[in-house]
Formats: sequence, C-alpha cells, structure tokens
Amino acid sequence: MQYYSLNDHSRKVSFADAVVQGLAPDRGLYFPASLPTPGKEFMENLGQYSDHEIAYRIIAPFVGDEIPENVLRKIVADTLSFPFPVHAVEKNVYALELFHGPTLAFKDVGARFMAGCLGYVLRNDKRPVTVLVATSGDTGGAVAAGFYNVPGINVVILYPSGKVSTLQEKQLTTLGGNIRALEVQGTFDDCQRMVKSAFLDTELQQHVLLTSANSINVARWLPQMFYYFLAVKQLKAQGKEKLAFSVPSGNFGNICAGILASVLGLPIDHFIASTNVNDTVPRYLHSGEYKPAAAIATLSNAMDVAAPSNFVRVLELFQQSFPALTSKLTGYSFDDAATVAAMEAVYKADGYMMDPHGAVGYLGLKKYLADHADFTGVFLETAHPVKFADTAPPSLQPCIVTPERVRELFSKAKQSTLLPADDAALKSWLLAQ
Repeated sequence: MQYYSLNDHSRKVSFADAVVQGLAPDRGLYFPASLPTPGKEFMENLGQYSDHEIAYRIIAPFVGDEIPENVLRKIVADTLSFPFPVHAVEKNVYALELFHGPTLAFKDVGARFMAGCLGYVLRNDKRPVTVLVATSGDTGGAVAAGFYNVPGINVVILYPSGKVSTLQEKQLTTLGGNIRALEVQGTFDDCQRMVKSAFLDTELQQHVLLTSANSINVARWLPQMFYYFLAVKQLKAQGKEKLAFSVPSGNFGNICAGILASVLGLPIDHFIASTNVNDTVPRYLHSGEYKPAAAIATLSNAMDVAAPSNFVRVLELFQQSFPALTSKLTGYSFDDAATVAAMEAVYKADGYMMDPHGAVGYLGLKKYLADHADFTGVFLETAHPVKFADTAPPSLQPCIVTPERVRELFSKAKQSTLLPADDAALKSWLLAQ
C-alpha cells in the first residue's frame, strides 16, 4: 500500500515509511492511495468471524506485504487484548465502551498497534528513535504505556500544563525509563504546533530520528476502525439496523476512522461530531466557513482542540465535497453546564456513569435522535470516568469506581520538565539529550 501527502498527491511512500515519518516533509498528513474494501459478503456476515479475524482482514490491505501475516496477526491480537462492549443505556441508545484497556482510554488501541508496527519496522535499525507526541490528555498515557520499554525507542510527550486531569498527568509522567514528559506552558494547540515544527526542522532531523505517535500517524489512525466494526457486529447480532454513531471529537482522528470504515462498506448510516465549546467543525458544517478560534479549556479537556489535524482526512474521504460531507456528518457543540447536567441526569435515571467526553457524545446523539427517531444510536465512551474524577460533578464523585491499578498510580512521583510554548525551546531540549 502506498500513502500520499494531502499537500502533494504525487509524493508517495510505503506504509513503513509513513509510520516512521509520521508527517510528510511538506507538512501534509499521509493518506492511503487506495481504499480496499473487504467485500459485501464479509460485511454481511461479521458475526461469523472472530474479533481478531475481523481486525486483521480490515487492516491487512493497508499494511500490504511490509509486515508478515504472522507478525501482523500477533500485533492485532496484542492490540485487541481487552473487550469493547456495547452497553444499553436507554431505549435505542447505546454506549460503546472503549475504556477497558491498560490506560482506560480508547487511545490504547492506536498506541498498541503503532508500537507493534514501529517495533517491527525498526527491528534492524541500530539508531535510537524518538517518538514525539503532543497530548491533550489521553494520548500521552496510552503512548507511554504502549511504548514503555520497547527496545531502541524513546518517547517524548508534550502536554499543556494545568490542562490535563490529575490521573492523566500521572499516567504520562510516572513511568520513567524510556518515557519523558515535557510540561508545556501553553495549550494543546501549542504542543501540536511544536511537534509539527520539530518534524520539519532539517537541522534537528540530522541529529535526532523522529517519528510521531499522534493520530496524524497512519498507524495510530487506521486501527481505530476496529472498534466500529466490532460494535456493528454486536448490534447486528441484536437485529439493530440504521445506525448513527456520535463521536466525542477533538483532533478528529477517531471519527475519521469511523467514517473510513463506513466508506469501506461498514453499515453506519450517519455520524455526529460532538464537541465541547471548541466548535470549529460544527460551525464549519453549519456555515461552510472554516475559522479556528483560540482553544478554550473545558471539563472535556481531551477535546480542547481549536485546529483539528485530522479534519483534512475527513474532507479527503468526501473528495472535498461539502454536500457529500454534510449528508453523512452532523456537528453539535455543548458547554460544560450541559455536560454536567447530562452526566447527572443519566446516572440518576439509568445508573450509568459517563465521563465528560462521553457525556458530550451522548448529548450530540440525543439531539440528532430527536429528529431521527427511527435510528439506533451509539455514543462513544472514550475514557473511564475515574480519569476525570477530580473535575466530575460533586454529586457523582463518590459514585465513581476507582480500579486498583489507578490507586497505585497516585503514590508515584511525577517526573516532568517545564518548557515554554516555543518551537526553539523544544528543539534545544531535543538536541541536548
């Protein structure tokens, strides 16, 4: 499989090169040169296949012959080593729970898959590789866990100071070893800009072999298709048809993977991009004008993104057609007050505890279903509620269950380096290592 830069379709690389480079030299995101479909018969008979077989068949054409089948199957099995249940919350409303992995967030899937792929691709390379990643919360912990103690790979995580939850910060700053955390005095957008700038710095590239583990990397983005397929498999077994998926959206890699699955033939009829007040895409879907504003801090901090990197991939999937895009995708935004009200109401009525991101997804789904009652709706619960226990509504905090492995984290010391939100500061730090 070849991948082209979204800034220059003539610039093509292999899957392995796309994984190692992360971002194209022209600053474009890589995109598959073709979209191989698994076939109608496969789609109609998902229930006949194991979860691992489904995931392997989906991802294998995007990898090609660059990773042997036995190795790729093992990477898939390691990635899907925990469940992805669809939980009934209320009539025709389901939560797809993506928080059963090692760091209690959906990003465990992409991080584990990428770690396996990168480890194989670089198995014979003697040069140390630095995985450089920006996080608004959950990505950092997932990448840290996925790459911890992987030989020959160092991980550097940039996160916005004071803008991640206590547990998120513990997950990305306490491992040590080959994991380093940089606490940036700015926003997630600053962190993301600094990472992209580092990839385009020719002097830096001569001294440090860099790759990215953000969802701009194809090995982080593509495997997120897995849980959409597994959700549809579960819902089809219950006889559910005409599906709408509401995705809490920040950098738009997650919903982009779902839309890609749909383009490949997965029967999902509609998507809802549910955001907090950082509403660049919902405003665009309403007006046709793409105008990012400054990021605003919210309770759903992993979505505090003003300029979502992956939205260009969403546009590419619809061949830049605004009518095609809006026929498949609806966007809504919600403030913290609405988020808290939803968390409290759903727990009181149904006994189901949502995290702030899942609550935004729930709100978007309910708003869409109000005018589309014939749909079965799914919202993505992207993180365990305990990850945001310190900012949860006071009425819910005593009700949040804390897994044992989380309790152990709070006794560990934070290890991080404070850094100004400046491209030159990151470059200097990297060169000094």
